[in-house]
Amino acid sequence: MVGTATILLRSATAILALLSNVRAAPTEVSKRAVAFDYNANKVRGVNLGGWFVLEPWITPSIFGEWSSSKTVVDEYTYTKTLGKAEASSRLNNHWNTFITQADFNAIAQAGLNHVRIPIGYWAVAPLGGDPYVQGQLDVLDKAINWARGAGLKVMLDLHGAPGSQNGFDNSGKYGSIDWQQGDTVSQTLTALRNLANRYKGDTDVVTAVELLNEPLGPRLNMGGVQDFYSKGSQTVQSASSNFAIALHDAFQTDWSGFGGGVDNVMIDTHQYQIFSPDEVGRSPSEHVSHACGLGPQLASTNKWIVVGEWTGAQTDCAKWLNGLGKGARYDGSFPDSRYTGDCKGKSVGSVASLSSDDKNNIRSYIEAQLDAYEQHTGWFFWTWKTESAPEWDMQDLLAGGLFPQPLTSRQHPGQCG
Repeated sequence: MVGTATILLRSATAILALLSNVRAAPTEVSKRAVAFDYNANKVRGVNLGGWFVLEPWITPSIFGEWSSSKTVVDEYTYTKTLGKAEASSRLNNHWNTFITQADFNAIAQAGLNHVRIPIGYWAVAPLGGDPYVQGQLDVLDKAINWARGAGLKVMLDLHGAPGSQNGFDNSGKYGSIDWQQGDTVSQTLTALRNLANRYKGDTDVVTAVELLNEPLGPRLNMGGVQDFYSKGSQTVQSASSNFAIALHDAFQTDWSGFGGGVDNVMIDTHQYQIFSPDEVGRSPSEHVSHACGLGPQLASTNKWIVVGEWTGAQTDCAKWLNGLGKGARYDGSFPDSRYTGDCKGKSVGSVASLSSDDKNNIRSYIEAQLDAYEQHTGWFFWTWKTESAPEWDMQDLLAGGLFPQPLTSRQHPGQCG
Protein backbone atom coordinates (compact mmCIF):
# COMPACT_ATOMS: atom_id res chain seq x y z
CA MET A 1 0.00 0.00 0.00
CA VAL A 2 1.44 3.33 -1.05
CA GLY A 3 1.34 5.33 2.14
CA THR A 4 4.57 7.31 2.44
CA ALA A 5 3.81 10.85 1.54
CA THR A 6 6.97 12.47 0.30
CA ILE A 7 8.05 9.86 -2.25
CA LEU A 8 7.12 10.16 -5.92
CA LEU A 9 3.88 8.37 -6.79
CA ARG A 10 2.35 7.58 -10.14
CA SER A 11 -0.46 9.74 -11.43
CA ALA A 12 -3.53 8.42 -13.19
CA THR A 13 -2.16 9.86 -16.43
CA ALA A 14 1.02 7.85 -16.14
CA ILE A 15 -0.78 4.57 -15.61
CA LEU A 16 -2.99 5.24 -18.60
CA ALA A 17 0.18 5.67 -20.61
CA LEU A 18 1.53 2.41 -19.26
CA LEU A 19 -1.54 0.50 -20.25
CA SER A 20 -1.81 2.11 -23.66
CA ASN A 21 1.66 0.80 -24.41
CA VAL A 22 0.71 -2.81 -23.72
CA ARG A 23 -2.60 -2.85 -25.56
CA ALA A 24 -3.83 -4.01 -28.93
CA ALA A 25 -3.71 -7.79 -28.67
CA PRO A 26 -6.00 -10.33 -27.04
CA THR A 27 -4.95 -11.67 -23.68
CA GLU A 28 -2.07 -14.09 -24.06
CA VAL A 29 -3.20 -17.65 -23.46
CA SER A 30 -1.55 -19.38 -20.55
CA LYS A 31 0.80 -22.17 -21.62
CA ARG A 32 1.05 -24.00 -18.33
CA ALA A 33 -1.43 -25.28 -15.78
CA VAL A 34 -2.50 -22.66 -13.26
CA ALA A 35 -5.32 -23.68 -10.93
CA PHE A 36 -7.38 -20.59 -11.77
CA ASP A 37 -8.44 -19.65 -15.28
CA TYR A 38 -7.35 -16.02 -15.46
CA ASN A 39 -8.57 -15.79 -19.04
CA ALA A 40 -12.16 -16.82 -18.37
CA ASN A 41 -12.79 -15.75 -14.77
CA LYS A 42 -12.50 -12.47 -12.91
CA VAL A 43 -10.22 -12.08 -9.91
CA ARG A 44 -12.29 -10.71 -7.05
CA GLY A 45 -9.93 -10.49 -4.13
CA VAL A 46 -8.81 -8.70 -1.02
CA ASN A 47 -5.45 -8.01 0.59
CA LEU A 48 -4.65 -9.23 4.08
CA GLY A 49 -2.63 -6.13 4.88
CA GLY A 50 -1.06 -5.52 8.27
CA TRP A 51 -0.89 -9.22 9.15
CA PHE A 52 2.62 -10.49 8.40
CA VAL A 53 4.02 -7.03 7.54
CA LEU A 54 3.10 -4.36 10.07
CA GLU A 55 1.68 -0.99 9.05
CA PRO A 56 1.01 1.53 11.83
CA TRP A 57 -2.22 2.85 10.28
CA ILE A 58 -3.78 -0.62 10.02
CA THR A 59 -3.01 -1.59 13.63
CA PRO A 60 -2.30 1.64 15.53
CA SER A 61 -2.65 -0.14 18.88
CA ILE A 62 0.57 -2.05 18.18
CA PHE A 63 2.46 1.24 17.86
CA GLY A 64 0.53 3.31 20.38
CA GLU A 65 3.20 3.41 23.09
CA TRP A 66 5.48 5.31 20.68
CA SER A 67 2.88 7.79 19.44
CA SER A 68 4.63 10.65 21.24
CA SER A 69 8.29 9.74 20.75
CA LYS A 70 7.77 8.57 17.15
CA THR A 71 10.85 6.37 17.53
CA VAL A 72 9.06 3.25 16.33
CA VAL A 73 7.52 3.68 12.88
CA ASP A 74 7.74 0.30 11.14
CA GLU A 75 8.40 -3.39 11.78
CA TYR A 76 12.17 -2.88 11.74
CA THR A 77 12.19 -0.29 14.52
CA TYR A 78 9.45 -2.18 16.38
CA THR A 79 11.49 -5.38 16.60
CA LYS A 80 14.75 -3.52 17.19
CA THR A 81 13.27 -1.56 20.09
CA LEU A 82 11.56 -4.50 21.77
CA GLY A 83 14.27 -7.09 21.21
CA LYS A 84 13.68 -10.52 19.76
CA ALA A 85 12.06 -12.21 22.76
CA GLU A 86 9.45 -9.53 23.42
CA ALA A 87 8.85 -8.81 19.74
CA SER A 88 8.37 -12.52 19.08
CA SER A 89 5.87 -12.84 21.90
CA ARG A 90 3.82 -9.84 20.77
CA LEU A 91 3.94 -10.65 17.07
CA ASN A 92 3.06 -14.31 17.51
CA ASN A 93 -0.03 -13.16 19.34
CA HIS A 94 -0.82 -10.74 16.51
CA TRP A 95 -0.27 -13.31 13.77
CA ASN A 96 -2.53 -15.81 15.48
CA THR A 97 -5.38 -13.42 16.25
CA PHE A 98 -5.55 -10.60 13.68
CA ILE A 99 -6.63 -12.89 10.82
CA THR A 100 -8.17 -16.31 11.50
CA GLN A 101 -10.00 -19.08 9.68
CA ALA A 102 -13.22 -17.18 10.31
CA ASP A 103 -11.90 -14.30 8.17
CA PHE A 104 -11.19 -16.64 5.24
CA ASN A 105 -14.69 -18.06 5.52
CA ALA A 106 -16.20 -14.55 5.62
CA ILE A 107 -14.17 -13.50 2.59
CA ALA A 108 -15.50 -16.45 0.61
CA GLN A 109 -19.06 -15.83 1.82
CA ALA A 110 -18.80 -12.27 0.48
CA GLY A 111 -18.29 -13.70 -3.01
CA LEU A 112 -14.54 -13.20 -3.30
CA ASN A 113 -12.28 -15.83 -4.84
CA HIS A 114 -8.73 -14.64 -4.01
CA VAL A 115 -6.64 -13.25 -1.18
CA ARG A 116 -3.32 -11.47 -1.63
CA ILE A 117 -1.03 -12.09 1.34
CA PRO A 118 1.92 -9.72 1.90
CA ILE A 119 5.03 -11.29 3.43
CA GLY A 120 8.46 -9.84 4.16
CA TYR A 121 11.77 -11.32 3.07
CA TRP A 122 12.72 -11.73 6.74
CA ALA A 123 10.06 -14.41 7.15
CA VAL A 124 11.60 -16.70 4.51
CA ALA A 125 15.24 -15.63 4.25
CA PRO A 126 16.31 -13.73 7.39
CA LEU A 127 19.61 -11.90 7.34
CA GLY A 128 22.16 -11.81 10.12
CA GLY A 129 22.04 -8.54 12.01
CA ASP A 130 18.39 -7.83 11.23
CA PRO A 131 16.15 -7.34 14.28
CA TYR A 132 13.13 -9.02 12.64
CA VAL A 133 11.65 -12.14 14.19
CA GLN A 134 10.31 -15.26 12.53
CA GLY A 135 7.38 -17.62 12.99
CA GLN A 136 5.06 -16.14 10.38
CA LEU A 137 5.37 -19.14 8.07
CA ASP A 138 3.77 -21.52 10.54
CA VAL A 139 0.69 -19.29 10.47
CA LEU A 140 0.92 -18.84 6.70
CA ASP A 141 0.88 -22.62 6.35
CA LYS A 142 -2.41 -22.62 8.25
CA ALA A 143 -3.71 -19.79 6.07
CA ILE A 144 -3.11 -21.83 2.91
CA ASN A 145 -5.25 -24.59 4.38
CA TRP A 146 -7.90 -22.10 5.48
CA ALA A 147 -8.00 -20.78 1.91
CA ARG A 148 -8.28 -24.32 0.56
CA GLY A 149 -11.18 -25.05 2.88
CA ALA A 150 -12.94 -21.82 1.93
CA GLY A 151 -12.42 -22.31 -1.81
CA LEU A 152 -10.11 -19.29 -2.15
CA LYS A 153 -6.99 -18.86 -4.26
CA VAL A 154 -3.89 -17.13 -2.89
CA MET A 155 -1.39 -14.69 -4.33
CA LEU A 156 1.76 -14.58 -2.20
CA ASP A 157 3.24 -11.09 -2.35
CA LEU A 158 6.84 -10.37 -1.37
CA HIS A 159 6.07 -7.03 0.23
CA GLY A 160 9.47 -6.13 1.62
CA ALA A 161 12.96 -6.68 0.18
CA PRO A 162 16.38 -6.34 1.83
CA GLY A 163 17.38 -2.68 1.95
CA SER A 164 13.79 -1.61 1.16
CA GLN A 165 12.66 -1.29 -2.44
CA ASN A 166 10.73 1.92 -1.85
CA GLY A 167 11.47 3.41 1.57
CA PHE A 168 7.84 2.99 2.64
CA ASP A 169 7.02 1.75 6.13
CA ASN A 170 5.12 -1.10 4.51
CA SER A 171 8.38 -2.49 3.11
CA GLY A 172 9.38 -3.24 6.69
CA LYS A 173 11.81 -0.34 6.97
CA TYR A 174 10.94 3.30 6.45
CA GLY A 175 13.53 5.70 5.03
CA SER A 176 16.29 5.16 2.53
CA ILE A 177 15.99 2.94 -0.54
CA ASP A 178 18.95 0.57 -0.45
CA TRP A 179 17.61 -2.32 -2.51
CA GLN A 180 19.94 -2.96 -5.49
CA GLN A 181 22.90 -2.12 -3.25
CA GLY A 182 25.37 -4.87 -2.33
CA ASP A 183 23.81 -8.34 -2.25
CA THR A 184 20.24 -7.20 -1.75
CA VAL A 185 18.94 -8.42 -5.14
CA SER A 186 20.47 -11.87 -4.78
CA GLN A 187 19.09 -12.00 -1.23
CA THR A 188 15.65 -11.18 -2.61
CA LEU A 189 15.95 -14.01 -5.13
CA THR A 190 16.82 -16.33 -2.24
CA ALA A 191 13.65 -15.24 -0.46
CA LEU A 192 11.59 -15.95 -3.57
CA ARG A 193 13.26 -19.34 -4.00
CA ASN A 194 12.50 -20.30 -0.41
CA LEU A 195 8.93 -19.06 -0.66
CA ALA A 196 8.24 -20.90 -3.93
CA ASN A 197 9.85 -24.11 -2.73
CA ARG A 198 7.83 -24.08 0.47
CA TYR A 199 4.52 -23.80 -1.39
CA LYS A 200 5.25 -25.65 -4.64
CA GLY A 201 3.05 -28.48 -3.40
CA ASP A 202 0.14 -26.10 -2.81
CA THR A 203 -0.42 -24.74 -6.30
CA ASP A 204 -4.04 -25.88 -6.14
CA VAL A 205 -4.41 -22.88 -3.82
CA VAL A 206 -1.33 -20.69 -4.32
CA THR A 207 -1.86 -19.73 -7.94
CA ALA A 208 0.42 -16.69 -8.14
CA VAL A 209 3.57 -15.23 -6.62
CA GLU A 210 4.25 -11.50 -6.80
CA LEU A 211 8.00 -10.99 -7.11
CA LEU A 212 8.11 -7.63 -5.31
CA ASN A 213 5.59 -5.09 -4.13
CA GLU A 214 5.93 -1.51 -5.36
CA PRO A 215 9.60 -1.19 -6.29
CA LEU A 216 9.95 2.56 -6.68
CA GLY A 217 11.05 2.68 -10.30
CA PRO A 218 11.79 6.43 -10.47
CA ARG A 219 14.38 5.94 -7.72
CA LEU A 220 15.81 2.62 -8.92
CA ASN A 221 17.84 1.31 -11.85
CA MET A 222 15.02 0.09 -14.07
CA GLY A 223 17.30 -2.12 -16.12
CA GLY A 224 18.15 -3.83 -12.86
CA VAL A 225 14.46 -4.17 -11.98
CA GLN A 226 13.74 -5.81 -15.32
CA ASP A 227 16.68 -8.18 -14.85
CA PHE A 228 15.44 -9.04 -11.37
CA TYR A 229 11.95 -9.71 -12.74
CA SER A 230 13.40 -12.05 -15.36
CA LYS A 231 15.53 -13.94 -12.85
CA GLY A 232 12.76 -13.94 -10.26
CA SER A 233 10.28 -15.42 -12.74
CA GLN A 234 12.74 -18.20 -13.55
CA THR A 235 13.42 -18.77 -9.86
CA VAL A 236 9.75 -19.13 -8.92
CA GLN A 237 8.72 -21.19 -11.94
CA SER A 238 11.68 -23.52 -11.54
CA ALA A 239 10.05 -24.54 -8.26
CA SER A 240 6.73 -25.08 -10.05
CA SER A 241 5.56 -24.16 -13.53
CA ASN A 242 2.05 -23.93 -12.07
CA PHE A 243 2.73 -20.54 -10.47
CA ALA A 244 1.58 -17.42 -12.30
CA ILE A 245 4.06 -14.55 -11.93
CA ALA A 246 2.79 -11.13 -10.84
CA LEU A 247 4.92 -8.10 -11.65
CA HIS A 248 4.20 -4.74 -10.07
CA ASP A 249 4.47 -1.96 -12.66
CA ALA A 250 7.10 -0.13 -10.55
CA PHE A 251 5.30 3.16 -11.24
CA GLN A 252 6.58 3.06 -14.81
CA THR A 253 4.78 4.01 -18.01
CA ASP A 254 5.99 1.43 -20.53
CA TRP A 255 6.23 -2.30 -19.95
CA SER A 256 5.23 -3.25 -23.50
CA GLY A 257 8.25 -5.47 -24.15
CA PHE A 258 8.40 -7.21 -20.78
CA GLY A 259 7.55 -10.84 -20.09
CA GLY A 260 8.95 -12.48 -23.20
CA GLY A 261 9.70 -16.13 -22.63
CA VAL A 262 7.88 -16.24 -19.28
CA ASP A 263 4.56 -18.05 -19.11
CA ASN A 264 1.58 -16.84 -17.12
CA VAL A 265 2.71 -13.26 -16.52
CA MET A 266 0.38 -10.84 -14.76
CA ILE A 267 0.88 -7.08 -14.41
CA ASP A 268 -0.10 -5.60 -11.05
CA THR A 269 -1.00 -1.92 -10.89
CA HIS A 270 -2.09 -0.05 -7.76
CA GLN A 271 -4.70 2.65 -8.02
CA TYR A 272 -5.04 5.32 -5.34
CA GLN A 273 -6.33 8.85 -5.86
CA ILE A 274 -5.29 10.39 -2.54
CA PHE A 275 -1.51 10.66 -2.30
CA SER A 276 -1.08 14.07 -3.89
CA PRO A 277 -2.84 17.39 -3.20
CA ASP A 278 -4.44 17.43 -6.64
CA GLU A 279 -5.78 13.88 -6.35
CA VAL A 280 -7.16 14.27 -2.85
CA GLY A 281 -8.72 17.56 -3.95
CA ARG A 282 -10.93 15.90 -6.56
CA SER A 283 -14.68 15.97 -6.12
CA PRO A 284 -16.52 12.67 -5.64
CA SER A 285 -17.67 12.72 -9.26
CA GLU A 286 -14.12 13.37 -10.44
CA HIS A 287 -12.87 10.38 -8.46
CA VAL A 288 -15.50 8.25 -10.21
CA SER A 289 -14.61 9.65 -13.63
CA HIS A 290 -10.91 8.91 -13.19
CA ALA A 291 -11.68 5.36 -12.06
CA CYS A 292 -13.96 4.75 -15.01
CA GLY A 293 -11.33 6.10 -17.39
CA LEU A 294 -9.02 3.24 -16.51
CA GLY A 295 -11.45 0.54 -17.61
CA PRO A 296 -10.99 0.69 -21.41
CA GLN A 297 -7.22 0.82 -21.02
CA LEU A 298 -7.28 -2.30 -18.87
CA ALA A 299 -9.57 -4.00 -21.36
CA SER A 300 -7.14 -3.50 -24.23
CA THR A 301 -4.08 -4.84 -22.42
CA ASN A 302 -2.53 -7.97 -23.96
CA LYS A 303 -1.44 -9.49 -20.65
CA TRP A 304 -3.33 -10.44 -17.55
CA ILE A 305 -3.58 -7.31 -15.41
CA VAL A 306 -5.01 -6.90 -11.93
CA VAL A 307 -5.52 -3.78 -9.90
CA GLY A 308 -3.76 -5.35 -6.95
CA GLU A 309 -4.50 -2.52 -4.53
CA TRP A 310 -7.30 0.04 -4.43
CA THR A 311 -9.57 1.57 -1.84
CA GLY A 312 -12.92 3.14 -1.13
CA ALA A 313 -11.12 6.12 0.37
CA GLN A 314 -11.38 9.49 -1.31
CA THR A 315 -9.30 11.07 1.44
CA ASP A 316 -6.01 10.31 3.19
CA CYS A 317 -7.58 11.00 6.58
CA ALA A 318 -7.00 7.57 8.15
CA LYS A 319 -4.82 7.97 11.26
CA TRP A 320 -1.13 7.47 10.41
CA LEU A 321 -1.89 6.51 6.79
CA ASN A 322 0.99 8.75 5.69
CA GLY A 323 3.28 7.50 8.45
CA LEU A 324 3.18 7.37 12.23
CA GLY A 325 2.52 10.83 13.67
CA LYS A 326 1.94 12.41 10.25
CA GLY A 327 -1.13 14.34 9.21
CA ALA A 328 -3.34 14.30 6.12
CA ARG A 329 -3.37 16.24 2.87
CA TYR A 330 -7.15 16.36 2.93
CA ASP A 331 -7.33 18.64 5.96
CA GLY A 332 -4.04 20.42 5.24
CA SER A 333 -2.19 18.95 8.24
CA PHE A 334 0.41 17.23 6.06
CA PRO A 335 3.40 19.31 4.88
CA ASP A 336 2.97 21.14 1.56
CA SER A 337 -0.72 20.34 1.34
CA ARG A 338 -3.83 22.48 1.26
CA TYR A 339 -7.17 22.20 2.98
CA THR A 340 -9.86 20.32 1.08
CA GLY A 341 -12.17 19.21 3.87
CA ASP A 342 -12.57 18.03 7.45
CA CYS A 343 -11.26 14.62 8.48
CA LYS A 344 -13.79 14.31 11.30
CA GLY A 345 -15.25 10.80 11.33
CA LYS A 346 -12.81 9.59 8.72
CA SER A 347 -9.57 9.54 10.73
CA VAL A 348 -10.69 6.90 13.20
CA GLY A 349 -14.01 5.20 13.72
CA SER A 350 -16.35 2.89 11.89
CA VAL A 351 -18.40 2.93 8.71
CA ALA A 352 -21.51 3.38 10.82
CA SER A 353 -20.19 6.72 12.06
CA LEU A 354 -19.62 8.19 8.59
CA SER A 355 -21.94 10.89 7.30
CA SER A 356 -24.67 9.94 4.84
CA ASP A 357 -22.87 11.89 2.12
CA ASP A 358 -19.61 10.04 2.80
CA LYS A 359 -21.42 6.71 2.69
CA ASN A 360 -23.07 7.52 -0.61
CA ASN A 361 -19.81 8.77 -2.14
CA ILE A 362 -17.84 5.72 -1.01
CA ARG A 363 -20.46 3.30 -2.34
CA SER A 364 -20.53 5.11 -5.68
CA TYR A 365 -16.73 5.12 -5.93
CA ILE A 366 -16.42 1.43 -5.06
CA GLU A 367 -19.03 0.50 -7.67
CA ALA A 368 -17.25 2.53 -10.35
CA GLN A 369 -13.94 0.85 -9.59
CA LEU A 370 -15.49 -2.62 -9.70
CA ASP A 371 -17.00 -1.83 -13.09
CA ALA A 372 -13.69 -0.48 -14.41
CA TYR A 373 -11.31 -3.10 -13.04
CA GLU A 374 -13.44 -6.05 -14.14
CA GLN A 375 -13.03 -4.94 -17.73
CA HIS A 376 -9.92 -7.13 -17.63
CA THR A 377 -8.52 -9.64 -15.14
CA GLY A 378 -9.87 -8.18 -11.90
CA TRP A 379 -8.86 -6.73 -8.56
CA PHE A 380 -7.72 -7.04 -4.94
CA PHE A 381 -9.17 -4.47 -2.52
CA TRP A 382 -6.86 -2.99 0.14
CA THR A 383 -7.56 -4.13 2.81
CA TRP A 384 -9.72 -6.75 4.58
CA LYS A 385 -9.39 -5.49 8.14
CA THR A 386 -8.16 -2.45 10.07
CA GLU A 387 -8.57 -1.40 13.68
CA SER A 388 -10.14 1.97 12.95
CA ALA A 389 -9.89 3.16 9.31
CA PRO A 390 -13.47 3.14 7.99
CA GLU A 391 -12.75 4.10 4.36
CA TRP A 392 -10.31 1.19 4.00
CA ASP A 393 -11.82 -1.68 5.98
CA MET A 394 -13.59 -4.09 3.62
CA GLN A 395 -15.08 -6.10 6.43
CA ASP A 396 -16.66 -2.96 7.88
CA LEU A 397 -17.65 -1.65 4.45
CA LEU A 398 -19.48 -4.91 3.75
CA ALA A 399 -21.26 -4.78 7.10
CA GLY A 400 -22.24 -1.16 6.48
CA GLY A 401 -23.64 -1.83 3.02
CA LEU A 402 -21.03 0.25 1.20
CA PHE A 403 -19.37 -2.69 -0.56
CA PRO A 404 -21.93 -4.32 -2.87
CA GLN A 405 -23.54 -7.61 -1.95
CA PRO A 406 -23.70 -9.47 -4.16
CA LEU A 407 -20.62 -7.98 -5.78
CA THR A 408 -22.60 -7.28 -8.97
CA SER A 409 -25.32 -5.30 -7.17
CA ARG A 410 -25.44 -1.61 -8.10
CA GLN A 411 -27.03 1.40 -6.43
CA HIS A 412 -25.30 3.65 -9.01
CA PRO A 413 -25.57 1.71 -12.29
CA GLY A 414 -24.04 2.88 -15.51
CA GLN A 415 -21.43 5.21 -14.03
CA CYS A 416 -18.77 3.95 -16.43
CA GLY A 417 -21.04 3.98 -19.46
